[in-house]
Amino acid sequence: MIKQNKIAQELVVSETWIPPQWALLQRKLLESLNQSAVEFVNQYTREDGTLIWRDEWPGMDGSDDPYEGFMNLALLYALGGSDEVGELADRMWESITWQWTQYGQIYQEFDGYYDWMHHGEGYLYFYFLGLSRPNQLKNRQRAVKFAQLYMGNDPAVPNYDKEKKLIRSPITGSKGPRFVMTKEDWVTHRGVLDDYLAPFEDLPGVDFSSGTCRWSDDKIYSDLITKMNERQAKGDVPVNLNATSLLTHAYLFTGDESYRDWVLEYVTAWEERTVRNNGIMPDNIGLSGEIGEYNDGKWWGGFYGWRWPHGLLTIIEPVLNACMNAVLLTGDMARLGLVRSQLDYNWKLGKVVNGMWQVPYKHFDSGWTDFRVQVPTWPIYLWTVSMEQEDLERVKRVPLTEAYANIEVPGLSGRNDATMKETKHYISNTVPWFRYMQGEYPQYPEEILRANFRLIQLQLHKMRSQEGNPANWVTDGFTVNAMSSIHKWQEMCPVYFEGLLQLVWGTPMHISHGGLQHARVRYYDGIRKRPGLPEDVAALVEAIADESVTLNLVNLSLFNERVVIIQGGSFGEHAFTTVDMCNEEGILTGSHEVRGKWLPVRLGPGAGVQLKLGMKRYVNQPSYETPWSLKSTYAPLLQGRPQA
Repeated sequence: MIKQNKIAQELVVSETWIPPQWALLQRKLLESLNQSAVEFVNQYTREDGTLIWRDEWPGMDGSDDPYEGFMNLALLYALGGSDEVGELADRMWESITWQWTQYGQIYQEFDGYYDWMHHGEGYLYFYFLGLSRPNQLKNRQRAVKFAQLYMGNDPAVPNYDKEKKLIRSPITGSKGPRFVMTKEDWVTHRGVLDDYLAPFEDLPGVDFSSGTCRWSDDKIYSDLITKMNERQAKGDVPVNLNATSLLTHAYLFTGDESYRDWVLEYVTAWEERTVRNNGIMPDNIGLSGEIGEYNDGKWWGGFYGWRWPHGLLTIIEPVLNACMNAVLLTGDMARLGLVRSQLDYNWKLGKVVNGMWQVPYKHFDSGWTDFRVQVPTWPIYLWTVSMEQEDLERVKRVPLTEAYANIEVPGLSGRNDATMKETKHYISNTVPWFRYMQGEYPQYPEEILRANFRLIQLQLHKMRSQEGNPANWVTDGFTVNAMSSIHKWQEMCPVYFEGLLQLVWGTPMHISHGGLQHARVRYYDGIRKRPGLPEDVAALVEAIADESVTLNLVNLSLFNERVVIIQGGSFGEHAFTTVDMCNEEGILTGSHEVRGKWLPVRLGPGAGVQLKLGMKRYVNQPSYETPWSLKSTYAPLLQGRPQA
């Protein structure tokens, strides 16, 4: 039943439910993840939290990988992980930051210089701390400090040109733009990049058509660095759009409109460049603002651009992240226009290959090439934000059945259904989740939770084997196998929970190259006053629509009541309007008006309820505020003494 007030302040649920299988699996998963997290940290760290690893690490690469290996500690806590997991998340971010400062990659707590594909990956951890520890002064202070690196206000760190509205290099960070890269910067990559396409088509001694380039050859390596400095080290590139997540993160902490304005200004600048380039996004902008300034006027050939190394992936994903951030900050769906236009442009360039429509992923001097099925997860992210028919059609035009058929147990190995390659962070089930949201895959919740449990088992087995022993992570210098050990934490980590997050928050998992973790709903423990589901409580989002979300809540404890506070969106950006309540048999037991972005639900022992919540989306100022921790109560940022 519900308290009989017209505007419900708290829903009180007393009718009992027999715990469904999905609820039992969810709670077992959370319990296993909590224990796995502790074992993982204990295995790979010393008593002081530092990672058991090498005593030196050269080059500009590095900190993103340990951050990625441990970042899910923070996200797990935000889902409802244990207090110990939350403490480990704080400890490991501090430890990794300190250790990579000693190696030399991090300067003043932020990477000295690197590209925004890798910054995007590494700073996911920092963004997740906003969801898990929103009232921590240290993280708010850091968010502001890091955002200021890209505001163009500090002449000592000139990453951003405020007049031209461009990030001044593909390689930026706390030491400013890196216009001249050195051989030492790339030393750890030489072995792995031997198997990659050449960045340029005119490198002496390299057969571009072979699809490989011998970075381990000293002469070729020297020529590569020279040409990268001449053609790719200066000016703006699309992957820099991932920086919008860093600025949005600062806005979520502070509400400072200058960060929102920067995001909108920067996205608009790329919209204008795309119009100037006849509708296709250029991948290299000179310091003057000219397209192709250092590349003989070519709009392709930039760093992480249309030719090298990943093509469409590192064009579309940063654009998608930026457009989603812009919608979050404004509520204006027109801000999705840039990513829509690029997906549609790419689609029209396609052709039939082996009976399926395939699109080009790369552009060489000879034209468009590397035809493949367009990745459907990109328009799925669009649809979850817009809920508009046109984006649903963008998803459904991709041959999901033929190209993205489900493997026997979704997500078992973390492989992509189409390519069967290992996926980043084991995020591989966006398509099956979408089919569940479309009513086409009703068995998905139990299947994905079982698969998620199996993945944890496999990861624990691997971690406990000789392969997982850090004493065996020996490499031969920095030119051949050096990269193999820096990815080991990601490869061994058992703290993966894509299926759990999808079902509980009603959303795909974040875009792994720098996207914020958006959600339709998230939760707080109303009694313990912390983020995440309360102990014993399971949640299942079974339908989302433009103005509603349908979810089930079950309290598995037969002895204790729990209070769940439901929040509209990851960042409180949505407002609830109405609620329909149904019992275990699906019978309507009450309909009431509700208001605001938070809705408390008091679940009696063994109680359960289905809620169909009406909502207005993207109508609130997004923030990291919690029901008991508002920005007005935050401690003020610390001010340093004046410098002589």
